[in-house]
Amino acid sequence: MHITRAKAFGTCFGVRDAIEAALDPSFSGDLTIVGQLVHNPQTVQKLKDHGVQIVDSIDDEISSNNVMITAHGTAASVKTELESRGYNVFDASCPLVLRVHTAVRRLVDEGWHPVVFGQSQHVEVRGIVGDLEDFTVIGGEEDIEKLSTRDRIGVVCQTTHRIRDARELLDQIRARFPQMEVQFVDTVCKPTKDRQSAVEELADELAAVNGLMIVVGGYNSSNTRKLLEVCKEKGVPAHHIENEDQLEQTWFSEVDHVGITAGTSTPHEVVDAVHDRIVVLSPN
Repeated sequence: MHITRAKAFGTCFGVRDAIEAALDPSFSGDLTIVGQLVHNPQTVQKLKDHGVQIVDSIDDEISSNNVMITAHGTAASVKTELESRGYNVFDASCPLVLRVHTAVRRLVDEGWHPVVFGQSQHVEVRGIVGDLEDFTVIGGEEDIEKLSTRDRIGVVCQTTHRIRDARELLDQIRARFPQMEVQFVDTVCKPTKDRQSAVEELADELAAVNGLMIVVGGYNSSNTRKLLEVCKEKGVPAHHIENEDQLEQTWFSEVDHVGITAGTSTPHEVVDAVHDRIVVLSPN
């Protein structure tokens, strides 16, 4: 059985930098992260093992002097609130997420109604719109009618959105509201695009043979789920797992080629462990 890793997979620079910042020994356990720093269970456990506290929101009890914003970013008002309470605030927001915030502010300043393509309850999207008085989040075609009263919209994307999906939504909006002015800023991050392109290429290879894809990443990771969607669209059987212990030998009994990909929050050592376990489970 042949095993191939996607050409681009796993932890991106934004996630890497955020993890390194949170594990800085200077904190000496005196650090609280508001939310999951990244959507990966192994990383979350590693942080806890280093004495880092994790809370769901700023309304929860925070006993440390230092507070960190996650890689997904947050509204400026949240950081201001934390500083007003006397905490030392460290911002681990990915620069590519902050680029979305900047794009939205520019669009609003120029008089465009801000529209975000993404998941309304995702922490990144909540951070993007958190300081806005008027905005629209579009999760899919079913939400387009929300824009019926708008004349000018400025559109950005959650960084882990699929650019193809974004362009399809733009086409649908323009067809539904031909008189509407639309400005689109492509804010899907390059690491996400690279991983989606790589999994498409590998899925095509697997579709031509008796192939199977293993997608590694947190179940709450948006970009990891997008990789799984690509496999399904290509007609390639795929399993989404968080660690090597979830692999089942029966998956590989009649498979000639296994592909491995991983979301941008997944450490490479987790992918290594998955690869090694597949080798052990391989029937030949």
